[in-house]
Amino acid sequence: MILSKLYSTPNSTSKEDPIRKALLEQVEKQKKAIALSPERQKEAYYRSVMFANEQVPLHNPSVEKKFERYLANFSFRKQQSYDLHKKAAAHLPQIAAILKSYGIPEDFKYVPLVESDMNPRITSHKGAGGYWQFMPATARLYGLKVNGSVDERKDLIKSTHAAARYLKSLYKEFNDWTLVAAAYNVGGGSLKNTIRRQGTKDYYNLHLNRETGSYVYKLVSMKQVIENPNKHGYKRYAQTYDRYQHTNERNLL
Repeated sequence: MILSKLYSTPNSTSKEDPIRKALLEQVEKQKKAIALSPERQKEAYYRSVMFANEQVPLHNPSVEKKFERYLANFSFRKQQSYDLHKKAAAHLPQIAAILKSYGIPEDFKYVPLVESDMNPRITSHKGAGGYWQFMPATARLYGLKVNGSVDERKDLIKSTHAAARYLKSLYKEFNDWTLVAAAYNVGGGSLKNTIRRQGTKDYYNLHLNRETGSYVYKLVSMKQVIENPNKHGYKRYAQTYDRYQHTNERNLL
């Protein structure tokens, strides 16, 4: 009877061993520390950075450097204002819904924030105007009225439908959404000539004029500060869905 009790009682010494328990706790703490280290957090965050469902190649040092420069420009530290997020909350859901109806990636909803700061009254020195900064001829080509008495570039809904049609036509030319964004800025013909001369269709390897060369970086950076407000200093808009921001994490950038 005594022997049966001895053999039926589990040997729990190893589980209750205080040294073993302390070692296991230390290992777990180290794992958490590594997982939350700035290096690992930055690595995980950078792997998550996408544009139009394609990963931005932030493993490339030159791409990383440019991205961080424009990301810093859109941070709260630089802006000192919540205007970007207010405008995004007010207008982006409408824009995203229209783009979706045309099969345009949602990330293009950030174009009006970058182009016009959501101010329809802005006109460039070249004559581009409205939310999407259409040139008059392009606006008319895609269905907008632009004349002495009417300028539908200033109508958010109508101009977004026109922009969606334009973006769709650019995609038929380039079959690459990152190049579509670049073409939206510089023009399809100009971008085609650049691609032909340089022999590459990779936006991140093309030598472009300063404005076009920074354009996608601005869109990606705008997306990051709107979707991850806490990480970039916009505490008022911080939400639990800030995926790559731990509650005790300092901002990395």
